[in-house]
This record gives sequence, C-alpha cells and structure tokens, in this order.
Amino acid sequence: MSDHPEATARRGQATSAHRSPVEGAAESLPSAEDTHATGLRHDVALLEGLLADAARTGAGRHAVPDEDVAAALGLFENMRTALDRLEAQVVIEARRRGMEWQAIARHQGMKSSQAASQRYQRLVTRLEEIRQGIR
Repeated sequence: MSDHPEATARRGQATSAHRSPVEGAAESLPSAEDTHATGLRHDVALLEGLLADAARTGAGRHAVPDEDVAAALGLFENMRTALDRLEAQVVIEARRRGMEWQAIARHQGMKSSQAASQRYQRLVTRLEEIRQGIR
C-alpha cells in the first residue's frame, strides 16, 4: 500500500531517534509547533476533508482518487503513535508536578490508580517497541 509522503517522512523522524520515546518529555511538552502535534492536526484535516468530499459526492461517485483513500488509511497507525507519545508526555508532566496516580486515573476516566499506571506502562512499552522496530 502506498503511504502519504508526509506520513512517511514523519514516521522516519519518529523512529530515527536513538533515545527512549518519552526521554526528556517532562522538560518539553509539545507546543503548537511540535512536529508530531502539527502533523497530527494536518492528518486529521486531511481525513476530515476526505470525509466531507465523500459526503458531497455521494455513493457511486469518486471525486477523491483511490490513492488518497489509501493514503488516508495509512495515517491511522501514525496518528495512534503520535497520540500515545503525547499522552505519555502529559502523564510524565503530571507526575513531575506531583499529581498522584489516582488523580491521573480520574482525569483519564479510569477507576483506579493501578489502571492509569498500567496504561502508562503499556504506552511506554509500545512506543519503545516502535522505536526499536519491533512493532
């Protein structure tokens, strides 16, 4: 499947780092100019445009080329990774500021501090596996 060129470039940036995916995150939470946050907003805009165009043209018409649909399908894994990275960074910042796991759990809609801690550990493990090329 062909990938959207910008998604491919971001994936290369995300996996080429030689450090933990959350290393140093507490010092630098993503700003509006952050590559991943900006890329995520761009990807969402592309998907929204695709859906809006599909709604305008109706069934049976194909104003959007098949390649664009294929590129849109390829964006989801990159978006999940970007969101996981952002979530891990925010949890790191919350802990750095002294927030207890119970409060983090409550804000994430979870019932226990153990659930929030385990979720964070799964995020970090997934991001590390992606960084190492295991996933």
